[in-house]
Amino acid sequence: MTAVGAAHTVNSNSFELRESRIPTVRTHAMPAEAARDRPALLGAAHLDLGEYSDDVRNHSLIERRMQHVANSVLFFHDPIKLVRGEGVWLYDDADRPYLDCYNNVASVGHCHPDVVSALTEQAGRLNTHTRYLHEGVVEYAEKLTSLMPDGLDVCTFVCTGTEANDLALRIARTVTGNDGVVVMEGGYHGNSSTVDALSLLIHPASDDRPDWVEAVEPPNTYRGSYRRDRDDELGARYADLVAEATERLDARSHGTAAFLCDTIFDSHGGLAAPTDYFARAYEHVRAAGGLCIADEVQAGLARTGRWWGFEHYGVVPDIVTLGKPMGDGHPIGIVITSREIAQKFAANAFYFNTFGGNPVSAAVGRTVLDICERNDLPQRCQDTGALLLTRLGELQQRHPIIGDVRGLGTFIGVELVRDNESLTPATELARQIPDAMKDRGVLIGLSGRYGNVLKIRPPLVFGPDEIDLLVETLDAVLADLPAEA
Repeated sequence: MTAVGAAHTVNSNSFELRESRIPTVRTHAMPAEAARDRPALLGAAHLDLGEYSDDVRNHSLIERRMQHVANSVLFFHDPIKLVRGEGVWLYDDADRPYLDCYNNVASVGHCHPDVVSALTEQAGRLNTHTRYLHEGVVEYAEKLTSLMPDGLDVCTFVCTGTEANDLALRIARTVTGNDGVVVMEGGYHGNSSTVDALSLLIHPASDDRPDWVEAVEPPNTYRGSYRRDRDDELGARYADLVAEATERLDARSHGTAAFLCDTIFDSHGGLAAPTDYFARAYEHVRAAGGLCIADEVQAGLARTGRWWGFEHYGVVPDIVTLGKPMGDGHPIGIVITSREIAQKFAANAFYFNTFGGNPVSAAVGRTVLDICERNDLPQRCQDTGALLLTRLGELQQRHPIIGDVRGLGTFIGVELVRDNESLTPATELARQIPDAMKDRGVLIGLSGRYGNVLKIRPPLVFGPDEIDLLVETLDAVLADLPAEA
């Protein structure tokens, strides 16, 4: 195994398999006069140039970015200037390697040669919109729907997960005639005007939401209202909250158009729902006249050890939305639904997307699916995830700060707590870890209502050697944490 920070040679076979209001925290490693409160999930970043020390490696480039690129939040207190990627590795301008345990965008590995070839070859031949016939676009839709359960028959191509969720909401409202939407507290679904209103990670205050939004508590069986150490009916209890939300929408004369929910709870810290949760929740939503939308932007494409996250729960959504992992870095978004629902929407509305489903995107998307099939990435993620959970569980025995390890496949959350009785979040300590891991050559993120959950979400081609490096590095970083912070 390669030592952290040492020169690294990529194995050429690595592609082919070898919440309520978010609390604030104080930032560190910045001029004292620049310190400010900010949401806990931004505790591992700076918000403006004045917060960066003069000795960061790329200060001048950060300054130029801050001057000309809006909303320039960067990861880490000393941001990395990345120049290339290959497989599960990223490289900075000093050619230092970083093991990527965070980026689900490069799903089948950074710069996969087959994806690069498909993109460049099709771009050199033709790229236009979908108002003309093109074999590749139809083949991609056929392949996608063949991987879905019966009844999810047709695709509408867009460019991003935000666009997919926005269109899914339009479809649900048009088809049902209702207006209200049920979502999770602390969730995130995108940044269009409509979907932003449903991203309660951004709008934690209940008075900062439209009247047609109803929020429910996520099924957090570790620290939520109903916990696995106290209750045997967790799925039913959390699903009943969805039923109550539809009743509140009815009482306000909105009705229920949709239940929009991730099938892996990313912004909540990698939660996995009780096995009967979605079946019960979907039943409540459909009884209220709504459609069930599975936001698979995070969970989809083999990530959880199945092709799609909803498969773990024995349900078939009315609408599925897909996004960034589908293109291995190329922007692709998709809405998949039944032919009946699509026809009802088309009879009452018009939708067209210039770039969605263009021939280049179709070539890239089809190639990504081919790679996933050829390498059986759903099974690989299931096996890799099981090994990773085991190794992190062993780490939990050595470090009491680890309160919970959970997830599905290669989407893992490691929750850090001050003690295992009160479950007091170790937010101040957690926000130091991404920087410390980065300094040792491993990239991870933060998540969760309190910003105290380490988010591990590597490319799908992650394997045992990478698990060794990740766990050994995290072990060393946790051992070096100060007793107080």
